[in-house]
Order: sequence, then C-alpha cells, then structure tokens
Amino acid sequence: MVCAVNLRKKGYSLRKISNELGVPKSTLSGWLKNVVLTEIQKKSLLKKWRLSLIKARKRAAEWHRLEKIKRVDNIKKLAVEFVDKINLHDKNITKLAIAILYLGEGTKNERTAMTNSDPLILKSFVEGLVNCFSVERNEIKCTLHLRADQNLKEIKKFWSKSLRVPIKNFIYTYVDKRTNTTKTYFHYKGVCTVRYGNIEIQRELLNISREFCNRIINNTRL
Repeated sequence: MVCAVNLRKKGYSLRKISNELGVPKSTLSGWLKNVVLTEIQKKSLLKKWRLSLIKARKRAAEWHRLEKIKRVDNIKKLAVEFVDKINLHDKNITKLAIAILYLGEGTKNERTAMTNSDPLILKSFVEGLVNCFSVERNEIKCTLHLRADQNLKEIKKFWSKSLRVPIKNFIYTYVDKRTNTTKTYFHYKGVCTVRYGNIEIQRELLNISREFCNRIINNTRL
C-alpha cells in the first residue's frame, strides 16, 4: 500500500499503478482516495488520458476497417462461388436476368430502352439484346444527358467503347445548362439512354419478369 501511495503522490495514474504493482484498480481506489494531487499532476493525467483515448479510438477504427474488409472480401467470394454454379451459356438464364433488370431500370413507354449512368447496367442490357434477341449493334441508338462542363467528344468515345456501339449511333445529346456553375466529378460520365426500335422486346422482357416475380411470390405463400 505504501508503494501505491508513493506512486500516486508522484502523479501516476491508477491504471499505471495497477500495472506496476499488479493490484486491481478497485482496490487502489480505496487505498488512494485520500491522496491529493497537485493541479499540475491533474492536468498531466488529463492530458495523458485524452491522448490514450485518441489512440484507443484510432485502434478501434483500424480494427473496424480491417473487419469490414474481411466481410466485404467474404461476400465477394460467396458471390463468385454462386455465379460459378450458373450456366452462363444458357440464353434463357441471360434473358431472365435482363428481364429482371429491365423491370427495374427499363422504360415502360412505347419503346425498348434503358437509361442509366452506370456503364455496367447498360453494358449488360446491350449484351442481352445482342445475345438473346440477335439485335445488331448498329441498330442500337443512344442519347446522352451531360453536365455543362463535360467534353462531348470524350464522353461519346467512353460510352461507345463501353457499350461497343458505333459512335455514329449516338444521335442526340442534351446538356443541362443549370450545371454550368459547378464542376463535374471525373468519374461521372453523364447519363446514357440505350434504345432499340422493336417494342416487342420490351413487352417480352416485362412479361417474363412479371411472371417470374409472381411465381416467386406465390411459391413463398405455399
């Protein structure tokens, strides 16, 4: 106990004394309750406590970051394993996937079309048209919706290369002049509309997706 008192009078924290002597902090609190610290010692202990708190928070944040990476990597692994089991050479599976995609993202008016800013979604749609409906790429037309500071020529090249659609098929471009006072992020390539003149494809896709969704719903009710 004497050693604990001496250490406390020197300005040691309860945690440090506990580590030094191997005595629980709960016991030290009773032993040292009458030891009065100077203002300098109090300020020193407060500063050390704040620094240790900052370090603890950094360690916790790093731990959470690493754990998140592990969870994300595991989910990606499970996704790869899941898709590996699917026969991607079966056009019916591709058509079903495109139909579900169309139900969520495709236009529902008198044309077969899809509008999006995500190249992955539109690339999937175009490949579905080509592979499942024998659509020629030069029959697909595109429209761009851009911000005021975007370079039309560069954006056309980007979408043409991404979708593998001839650049001459990018017929219209709409520029939002309301955006001329703000800078566009580099990764943003505008919004692209992909359309094909055959309305029958739209009707088939929507009927497939709705029928499939209804069967899922009815199956869960059994």
